[in-house]
Amino acid sequence: MSYNKSDMWIVCYAPSMISSNGIWQGDNPLDYSLPLFIVQVILIIFTTRVLVFLLKPFRQPRVIAEILGGVILGPSVLGRSTKFAETIFPLRSVMLVETMANVGLLYFLFLVGVEMDIAVVKRMSKRAAFSIALGSMIVPFLIGIPFAFLLHKSMDFVKLGTFILYLGVVLSDTSFPVLARVLAEVKLLNTEIGKIALSSALVSNMCAWVLLAFSIALAENATISLASIWEVVSCVLFVLVCVHVIKPILLRLVQKIPEGEPISDFFICSMLAGVMTCGFITDAIGLHSVFGAFVFGLIIPKGPLCMALIERLQDFVSGILLPLFLAISGLKTDIFAIHGADTWGILGLLILLACVGKIMGTILVCLYHKMPLHEGLTLGVLMNTKGVIEMIFINVGKDQKVLDEKSFAIMVIVSIVMTSVVVPAVKTIHKPGRRFTPYKRRTVEGTNRGGEFSVLVCVHTPRNVPTIINLLEASCPTRQSPIFAYVLHLVELTGRSSTALIAHTSRGSGCPGVNGTQAQADEIISAFGNFKQNVHFVSVSSMTAISPYATMHEDICGVAEDKRASLIIIPFHKQQTVDGEMEDSNPAFQTINKNVLENSPCSVGILIDRGLRSTIMAASQLTTNGVVVLFFGGPDDREALAYAWRMSDHPGIHLTVMRFVPGEAAFESPAPAPAPEESKSASSHSGERGFLRVLTERDREKEMDEEFLREFNARAMENNPSIEYVEKVVNHGEETVAAIRGIAGGHDLLIVGRGHGRESAATVGLSEWSECPELGTIGDLLASSDFAATNSVLVIQRYAPADEYEEEMMGSPEGRNGHYEELEYGYRVPPPGRGLEPQPQPQPQPAPVFQLPFGHY
Repeated sequence: MSYNKSDMWIVCYAPSMISSNGIWQGDNPLDYSLPLFIVQVILIIFTTRVLVFLLKPFRQPRVIAEILGGVILGPSVLGRSTKFAETIFPLRSVMLVETMANVGLLYFLFLVGVEMDIAVVKRMSKRAAFSIALGSMIVPFLIGIPFAFLLHKSMDFVKLGTFILYLGVVLSDTSFPVLARVLAEVKLLNTEIGKIALSSALVSNMCAWVLLAFSIALAENATISLASIWEVVSCVLFVLVCVHVIKPILLRLVQKIPEGEPISDFFICSMLAGVMTCGFITDAIGLHSVFGAFVFGLIIPKGPLCMALIERLQDFVSGILLPLFLAISGLKTDIFAIHGADTWGILGLLILLACVGKIMGTILVCLYHKMPLHEGLTLGVLMNTKGVIEMIFINVGKDQKVLDEKSFAIMVIVSIVMTSVVVPAVKTIHKPGRRFTPYKRRTVEGTNRGGEFSVLVCVHTPRNVPTIINLLEASCPTRQSPIFAYVLHLVELTGRSSTALIAHTSRGSGCPGVNGTQAQADEIISAFGNFKQNVHFVSVSSMTAISPYATMHEDICGVAEDKRASLIIIPFHKQQTVDGEMEDSNPAFQTINKNVLENSPCSVGILIDRGLRSTIMAASQLTTNGVVVLFFGGPDDREALAYAWRMSDHPGIHLTVMRFVPGEAAFESPAPAPAPEESKSASSHSGERGFLRVLTERDREKEMDEEFLREFNARAMENNPSIEYVEKVVNHGEETVAAIRGIAGGHDLLIVGRGHGRESAATVGLSEWSECPELGTIGDLLASSDFAATNSVLVIQRYAPADEYEEEMMGSPEGRNGHYEELEYGYRVPPPGRGLEPQPQPQPQPAPVFQLPFGHY
């Protein structure tokens, strides 16, 4: 190789040196292009994955680790060793590595275009996304102008006007893909702030692409010449042809594909070839090839074709090729090119002013739209997110000789630092508790029967949908009491960089999805959309929450709090097979259910799905759906009866309330009764005082049960002949099981309270073999395969926070003393959503002690 006067390296190589003959023939594999490329890819992926693991506790986006991986392998760290650089990253290998990295970039930008929808931009003006995006871009762009003058003094070959444009775009743009992942990390993806931030980032990216096209056109010419004008005109013509010629052709071709049929391999290969073709065209007219790939992705019809393309490309492009491009950007970064205290001072000042400028520009626009200051501050911090798009601009700038080594390193450091502080800053500024405002209707019982009824419905797969829809339909929406159903599609967050882009998808939103998630989301949204059209007085709002299973309950509880839900309905983690057995669909669902019960801001219902007929279909066939409430007593059972009470107003529902009453034998103790003298002497002991408190609380609960049943009898049963009330006297658990078996047959739905804190003779011995404690004793029995039931089961837990429990105790006749004495003699106030549960005690100890049950936390 030789070094010429134009400061360019000319590398000579033998075309036959692609694959080696092997080490046994005396060849060094690293002297050949293919083995060397494989080693480079392996080293880059290994380094980035290690950094992803190390930076995970600091909640850093994966793009940071991928860029830093290249920086470590480049001339800033390991590349300073001449031996390492010449062996692993010799100059002769740069062309192959950069070519493959740009191919990956080509298809990544194509996928970004596929996942976007221009229709979203058309609806953004109502949410001030346009003005927020422009406000967050203009201020940092203006701040970059004096820095461009300051830095341009040491860059004689760089044109000032083009450098100002590049620096302004890098400082002012917001990376849409990386921002989506950041919002998922900080649990803001489904909030209004998250939607506005994503919408503003989308507008920002669109503006940045336009500026990039002009920058490339101007960078190749000293002045605005005829060639520059032709490049801009060609770019506009290319976009028009794609939108008005190619897109209609693709629409017609997609419409010819039979519904439900897979996309043919020939069609997929044609689309992949189209990406290359569009990339070649834009490169030929003077623009970067990724611009053509991005525009081609935008015109792909949303639907099965999008899903098929993303399914085929997502893993390989995002997992292999994209990290290669980001690492190459790091390999080009030489931090030691930034030397001198003045340069580092300029760099620090540039980062500070760029961040502050974006934040201030966003805050001013938010205040103009009368948004709270802390929300404007949060949005401003989020808009500082940089990533893949900025790396493209920086690399294009260096290729076009707009940036030299020093300015390139400065731009990379600016992007890394600005992005790395986003998540910690948002965690500090935005407190999720601020949006948790108190509301009273947290239970079905507390909901006004003449007012709206809000329900949060959680769905894992389309298999959960039919029974949930029929359950909502049976909940009797009326003009006086409409149902507001918020459907939350639960999807596990994987390690993919763009998965979070569709977390806020809803029917009609125009937001696309990825992989099989989009197919499931479309099916779920379509089913609930049809339900809304066919059933009066029902409003449906669909959302998709993508998060790790370990924290998915936070999304569920957060949405329930935001939407003022009175009830959360979530599927059971087991599903029924063809032979009637119950098998695990996903064990992680059980943990989600437990966490929701533990942290829910309202009542929770776990649905064990064994099928449920539509009440509309039942009415047309002159039949009714049989619903049975198993009432043992306690707050959970009252909540279950309150929900069934609402269902009883539906003309297609026949409701049976079976109350289990302990018989006389249930109160007989196997130990001999104490003598009157012994009882009198023992009454002074604290154990008996605690026992009396237990009796007092049980009596109080019993009185509340009686009062609720009397109200139900007076207001519901007397006016509705389709309600049947049955009392069943039982002495032990076996009689309870026999009674349930006797009534379960022929009914479609069984509703039962979870019964946490319930101590009843009717359930003695039933909890010894409990497999699913989150269902309670009776719920676990009904969900087991041994019970051989064909009914769907809804297990309900009533919302009962500690403060509400204290208020109830203070308002009781025994009042304050009762509450504090219970704390003294073995009671603990339960956390939100939990009650008092018994702890088994040794037989000689007469006073039962209650404690918190062991849960997930």
